Amino acid sequence: MIVTLIIVCEIGFWVLLAAGLSVRYLLKRERAGMALLLCEPLLEVVLLVVTALDLKNGADPSWKHGLAALYIGYTVGHGHRTVKWLDGHAAHRLAGASKPVGPPRYGMARALHEGKVWLGTLIAAAVATALLQAAMWYVDDPSRTGSLESWQYTAWRAAGIHGLIALTYAIWPKKAPAVTAPATSEPEKEGADR
Repeated sequence: MIVTLIIVCEIGFWVLLAAGLSVRYLLKRERAGMALLLCEPLLEVVLLVVTALDLKNGADPSWKHGLAALYIGYTVGHGHRTVKWLDGHAAHRLAGASKPVGPPRYGMARALHEGKVWLGTLIAAAVATALLQAAMWYVDDPSRTGSLESWQYTAWRAAGIHGLIALTYAIWPKKAPAVTAPATSEPEKEGADR
């Protein structure tokens, strides 16, 4: 049931996002569109409540509960950035706004961008860890919570790997391609027009 709910929440996220942006830009109802976009966090609250009720009703903590915590953490850490990115593109495509500026491609500006994205992953790992820890305290039986503890390590392993990747942009910043001078015509030789 938990895995099904995670899938429903993911589909619901994209449906609410599409509906919110459509109402906002196609129907020109900015407040109604914003209201739909603000409903998205309710999906995570529903998932959290159902997961807690599942544990309360005696379900053994398993990978499903760990996956739910990681999903909620990811949404908290990266959901806002995703919505903002798609909102900018929808405004461009549907409302005639200027094309959104993409992330920097080169140098330390790109490294800084990657560092900010990594901070979202850190937030995701922290939220997932807190939820998993709360679930372990709630179950209060170390013999049954091993899988939840392993998901905490999974969250931090993912954050560590992402951090190493982000760090490579600072250590080895990608250089912009060299700008070549436009080709000029060869200088005329003296006496060529005689």
